[in-house]
Amino acid sequence: MFAFPVLLGDIGGTNARFAVLPGPGEPVHLLPRALTAQAPGPVEAIGAALESHDGPRPRSAIFAVATRVDRPAIRLTNAHWTIDAAEIGTALGLERVSLVNDYTPVAASVTVLDEARGDVAPLGEAGPAGSGIRVVLGPGTGFGAAALVPIEDRLAILATEAGHMEFGPADSEEMALWPHIERVGGRVTAEVVLSGPGLFRLSKALAAKRGLPCPFNVPNDILDAARDGDGLARDTLDLFSRCLGRFAGDLALTFEAAGGVFIAGGIAPRMVDVLQGGGFRHAFDRKAPHDAWARKVPAFVIVHREPALEGLAALVAHPGRFLYKSQGWERD
Repeated sequence: MFAFPVLLGDIGGTNARFAVLPGPGEPVHLLPRALTAQAPGPVEAIGAALESHDGPRPRSAIFAVATRVDRPAIRLTNAHWTIDAAEIGTALGLERVSLVNDYTPVAASVTVLDEARGDVAPLGEAGPAGSGIRVVLGPGTGFGAAALVPIEDRLAILATEAGHMEFGPADSEEMALWPHIERVGGRVTAEVVLSGPGLFRLSKALAAKRGLPCPFNVPNDILDAARDGDGLARDTLDLFSRCLGRFAGDLALTFEAAGGVFIAGGIAPRMVDVLQGGGFRHAFDRKAPHDAWARKVPAFVIVHREPALEGLAALVAHPGRFLYKSQGWERD
């Protein structure tokens, strides 16, 4: 059990978002966001965020962390921070600190997000989300994925490292492109192409295949240029959309996620129109011999600004509803 108020944190490779949940069922109070590159560590970033909080100080905390959570002190995959539950708890005078994979609360969030309220945008015409297994995945600084699995009257959350699975070409066009894609650690994984840095790698590969220099410097350049009609940028987003749809459909098959697939992360909400344009859904559905099944799986983009914080609030407010893996520290 968590003692309220509870400090919530969504710590990724680029941003760290914090909030306070005063009590079960109460609204989440957002705190200022921190950039991981601009703070020496989480204790300093949390302290700065809490300066704007005028309510009672948090008594416990739960943090979603963008890496494998297998011990109570872990280093982020794509940033220099080490998240040490004991250090944070001691520094802030907390009673308990829990760490979970960053996609654990995203999975929990789909139980509280509402299409009618505009929290999610549909991809295709498969209908509303169901009560069966649901999968969440998302391209951001890295690539996260988790499954939400009903077990009797509870929901088990299975965090995964699916972003580090090998990812390869699916047709002759992609096969001609693949030699131009930058390898990371000698591999091309889902995260290598389906992330912010991956979007940039795809644009460089397309430019190299065409014998042209790549005019972009960062992933945001591609999103901005596509809105202005740049051909290379639009082709990059179309390719990204197809690859994301293929991998999302593969994860739906892996978990038999008849309840739905939800795309989170920082990139998808900025290209909903591209994802709804057809390439994503065509690749998602192309799952012979299970095409007919895939076409029935609903898919959505999560456009709510803070799904992980809402999911963390659900985890602490309803501790008997969810089963999930965590690491942490408690005061003696």
